[in-house]
Amino acid sequence: METADNNQDREFWDRRYRQQHRIWSGEPNPQLVAEAGTLEPGYALDVGCGEGADSLWLASRGWQVTGVDISAVAIERAATHAAAAEDPMQGRVQWVCADLRSWEPPARTFSLVSLQFMHLPEPERTVLFARAASAVGVGGTLLVVAHHPSDLTTAVPRPQRPELFYTADDVAAALEPDQWTVRVSEARKRLTAAPDGASVAVHDTVFSAVRLA
Repeated sequence: METADNNQDREFWDRRYRQQHRIWSGEPNPQLVAEAGTLEPGYALDVGCGEGADSLWLASRGWQVTGVDISAVAIERAATHAAAAEDPMQGRVQWVCADLRSWEPPARTFSLVSLQFMHLPEPERTVLFARAASAVGVGGTLLVVAHHPSDLTTAVPRPQRPELFYTADDVAAALEPDQWTVRVSEARKRLTAAPDGASVAVHDTVFSAVRLA
């Protein structure tokens, strides 16, 4: 059973998606492309899949993907985008409307679990990381990408809630160190556009680790 807070979050995201025809760019997140582009396709879990761009990119590269999002509106939109694709992905994407704070994915099932810009406060964030990590099979990859705390001071709009931002070290601290080999742990610089069109440097928290046991 979902709590009232979970229902409020679902209503918030459904309302936000209904306000615009498309919220996100429709392109896969660049750090996902950078980190997953060389992985052997297998089973992937896309946590917070939104309108489905990351899930569809993975499916186009041969992955069997489960895309999960709290918003039913986002899931419906993602499914519509998949159906409209020139290649309908041959059934390689399954869409699930669920909240990872209350829904537990199948344990040790996926060869890639991706969390792109999932910003929750503590202690919910640690719960999210633990559930996502539990879904990674031996030899699989956990990939977490987020806005770095340093982005609070850039010209690019960010929620002025420091408790929502975290570093790669924060992700690592939520894992059992003897069960993982860390491959990437950094604040990665990239350029993006500010509201006035100027090019601005921001930094993404990027954490990637492979499960050993």
